[in-house]
Amino acid sequence: MAETERKSFLAKLGPGLVTGAADDDPSGIGTHSQIGAQFGYSLAWSFTLSFPLLAVIQIVAAEIGRVTGAGIARNLRRHYPRPLLWLAVTLLLVANVVNLGADLSAMGDSMKMLIGGSAAIYTVAFGFICVGLEIFLSYRTYSSVLKWTALSLFAYIAVAAVAHIPWSRALTSLIVPDVRWTAAYATGFVAVLGTTISPYLFFWQAAQEVEEEHRRHAKPLCIAPADAGPALKGIRNDTLVGMAFSTIISVAIVFATAATLNAHGITNIETSAQAAQALRPVAGNLAYLLFSVGIIGTGMLAVPVLAGSAAYAMTEMFGISSSLDAKPAKARLFYAVIAATTFAGASLTSIGINPVKALYWSAVINGILAVPLMVIMMLIVRNPRAMGRLTLGPRFTVIGWSATGVMAVATALFFGSLF
Repeated sequence: MAETERKSFLAKLGPGLVTGAADDDPSGIGTHSQIGAQFGYSLAWSFTLSFPLLAVIQIVAAEIGRVTGAGIARNLRRHYPRPLLWLAVTLLLVANVVNLGADLSAMGDSMKMLIGGSAAIYTVAFGFICVGLEIFLSYRTYSSVLKWTALSLFAYIAVAAVAHIPWSRALTSLIVPDVRWTAAYATGFVAVLGTTISPYLFFWQAAQEVEEEHRRHAKPLCIAPADAGPALKGIRNDTLVGMAFSTIISVAIVFATAATLNAHGITNIETSAQAAQALRPVAGNLAYLLFSVGIIGTGMLAVPVLAGSAAYAMTEMFGISSSLDAKPAKARLFYAVIAATTFAGASLTSIGINPVKALYWSAVINGILAVPLMVIMMLIVRNPRAMGRLTLGPRFTVIGWSATGVMAVATALFFGSLF
């Protein structure tokens, strides 16, 4: 690929890349670390399964945004009963606040490990920084910042590189399932899907496609179907690259913790910060440093996505136009929701709520929300009233419904494990 073609390709990456990178947030890193520590390589195959499901359902979300010119919540408002809209947005807000709390707490703990000081102060400081960036940067600048922040995820490629992974065994585990018929293994499988296919990613990517449409002064594709060919191809390429990047990073974390923590009998990791601490004596200071810095970098990417997806959903629920390009005085509710959800998450630790335990209930809420929301998205993307002549094709429809079915089974397994 020529240099100019490579630059052109990278320039076209946007919402899909950022969404995929945000999927590997500090909470997800903690989950993947636990998977590697507890089960070694035996659950690596689940990422091979989850990748096409994740990619297609995010393509569905992106196409809804680009074709209809509206986000998920606005399409819910247009085509479905209001109580369903209110329930979906309320559950999203609760889950996002808890997820924000866990992510900000992990960032604060990581900063404390690196330089000392108060984790609580760092947690709040990171909240202020993320809110400030979203409020005071233009969409063009902010989207560029998010794309560059995604580079922090390469820290986990570097961790894997120094972890002395038995590559033959590790790569085989991606395609040969090593199934264990235990409740813990089933819970681990559900955790992989639950941290990979998350409702906040649906809302964010659909809204970002609308933002990109406005930035380019383009019309929704349902109004301008002649533009659909290259536009949809670009969306699919962007999303496939983003979700592949997300999956590779997740696998790298599992491989690294399996080769170090699991191999040394360390099988119980609750947070990403604990994983970083545990790596230090068995993998050295470099792995510890890279892992810790990666937590902060991914948090700087994921926190704005979590808060932003909540803000898009809330404003769309009330039928209010919103954009990261809008000035604060003209988008008060939008930015108020960003600030409120971020600081509500940051305050969880200070009021005595354990973010790690709260994250468990966030997973429950996401499980409640994900499957019905995926069903609704599949109905929207096949609805000519919403999509015009650009309804989803048969191949992607089959994979999209398959993803929904797999998530339904995983959610049932999750709730079954509670009893």
